[in-house]
Formats: sequence, structure tokens, C-alpha cells
Amino acid sequence: MELTQVTVNVLLAQLSPGDSYMYLPSDLNPQDLTDLLDSRYGAPRTLVLDGFTDPTVDESRGAALLVPFGDRAVTIRAWAYGDQWVGTGTARDAEGTERPVLVIAHREVPAPLEIAPDVAADEDIDWMQRLIRITGWMEPAQRPDVKWAEVESRLGTVLPSDYKGMVETFGEGAFDGFLGLNQEPWTDLREDGLLIWAGTEHKNLFCWRTDGDDPDRWPVVVQSFDGEDVPFDCQTAEFVCRILIDPHHPFTMARYFDTHWFMSYREIG
Repeated sequence: MELTQVTVNVLLAQLSPGDSYMYLPSDLNPQDLTDLLDSRYGAPRTLVLDGFTDPTVDESRGAALLVPFGDRAVTIRAWAYGDQWVGTGTARDAEGTERPVLVIAHREVPAPLEIAPDVAADEDIDWMQRLIRITGWMEPAQRPDVKWAEVESRLGTVLPSDYKGMVETFGEGAFDGFLGLNQEPWTDLREDGLLIWAGTEHKNLFCWRTDGDDPDRWPVVVQSFDGEDVPFDCQTAEFVCRILIDPHHPFTMARYFDTHWFMSYREIG
């Protein structure tokens, strides 16, 4: 079987919504399928390797993908995508033959706390915790040892604390596979008083206007693909929370997904 993204689409379409799986032809290279899914969904988490299941695997980390195979899974890698888990690898069939597999399962994500559009800017809200809840993030911090003093010395400025928390918590990747989180701010627009902390494939740049000595009060500015600067009177984590779930936000992602996640670019587990 020749594998392309079109082939992957066909295979996924054969799996019914909810929990479903299939054994694939033995001549299919499972690594080729993993690579195609990796390019689509980001880096996977490893659930089973050489027949040994990661002991930390639970419902929040894709355990539902293993149910169809019992103790016959050999190697399974998983991706979170909206309200689904997608998995592939190899497992033994009823005759004991190791074969490539493709499996999907429902992904349960806690309902996000509603955000009122008129919440006061000075109201005491932990926006990082809201962001973790909105994305259903259950992994340990991905980059807890970032040397921020070195980064800030190189940039010549202290950075917003919630941004640093986002990088430490989520690491390299993109919210909803769309909003890519820079691991260090880009300085391309520094002459305009802007530092770029994220961007999208649509060429929108998410920045701070570096006014004042307190970076935790820097407002977010979106420079759209046509070069227009759109200011927002909020900080980084709050801005991300709002564009994920507020359907009326001018840069909302809520129209594309009902359930949100963070696509990691580094393999987890």
C-alpha cells in the first residue's frame, strides 16, 4: 500500500466517529504512517513501546486507544486532535501476527470555564490555569528549566511572566495546531516597538507593544497579514484564552474547533 496524506484521509474516513480501529496490511511500513500523522498532528506521545505500556498512561493521555488491543499492543503512538485521540503503530491480531494498526478514540476534555466578555482587566483571574483547562493539558511542564535570565539579557528586557509560564508549561508547539508559540520572542518588529511572541500560518503576528517598565502590563498587538496593527487591552495568556473560546473575538479560533488542545512539536513520553 502506497502511503500519502490522501491515503491517510481515506483510512481515517473508514473509521466511524467515536472509538474505532483497523488492522492494516502487513506490508505497510508503520513508521511511514507515523511520519505522515506526525506531519499532520505534530509530535506524538508514546503509549506503548516494544510491548511495554507507559505506566503514566491514563484517560487524559490516550488510554482509550489501547482498549481494542488489550495486551497485544506492541508499539502505539498517539496524537490529541480536538475531541479525538488518533493512534497508530503495531499490535498482534487474533492469530498472534504483528500488524500495523490505526485507531481513533473519543478524547474527553473538561469544559472550559466561561469567560465573560466584560471581565475587568484588573480582576483576579489566573489566566494560565484557565488556559490549561481550556486545552485539557495534563502533561508535566515541558520546558521548566528555561534560562530566562540569559534570554532576557540577550533581548535587553524582562519578559511577561505569563508568557514565560506558557513556554515552560507547553513547550514547542501550537494551540489548536494553528497558533504557534515562539520559544523566544522574535525581534523583527522591534523598530516599531513590538516583540513577536506567536504567529499563525495565515501570517498574523501576535506581539506585545513594549511600552512601560512593567512587561506584565504590556498590551497585546496583532499585526495582521496586511500589516494592520490591532491592539488589545489584555496580556498574553488572557488573549490566548479569549481567541480560543470567544466566538466574537476578531481573531477567534472558536469557529473552527469546539474542543481545544495544544499540538506539541516534541514527542511526549
